[in-house]
Amino acid sequence: MTTPEAHPRFSEALRELGLDDLHTRIRRFPDATRTAAEAAAAIGCELSQICKSLIFAADGVPVLVLMDGASRVDVDLVRKELGADKVTRAAADVVRETTGYAIGGVPPFGHRTRTRVLADRSLLAHDVVWAAAGTPHTVFPMAPEELVEHAGATLVDVREHTV
Repeated sequence: MTTPEAHPRFSEALRELGLDDLHTRIRRFPDATRTAAEAAAAIGCELSQICKSLIFAADGVPVLVLMDGASRVDVDLVRKELGADKVTRAAADVVRETTGYAIGGVPPFGHRTRTRVLADRSLLAHDVVWAAAGTPHTVFPMAPEELVEHAGATLVDVREHTV
């Protein structure tokens, strides 16, 4: 079963994970919320409550990094965490090919292919975080621990620290 709010692939992932009730909590916005700041403003939450789903290439292999919306990923920390020689942001076509979703709508789980997932510990600072539901127009709320579990993520510290 799909809903007009969620991407069909994401709806299927919710069903497979036994999270059908999550459909009732998905919010759709008339305007795209492609950035964390746009999503936070539309939801009315703190920027750090947005869960960004970012695809990187570690030695050419896609990896998903879940990061709070107020922070940036330190690619050197990701490189060290993965034991990779080189980590770069994945191109838009690689993101779509790997996940099945366009940048700005990538959810933390329910992807076309299985990838390694890292989740920054900063997400655990909140009771609820908001993530994309497969489109730039839709988001859903979830406890961060539950989100990390469903994404099959490893908790890490890969947030860029500013001085």
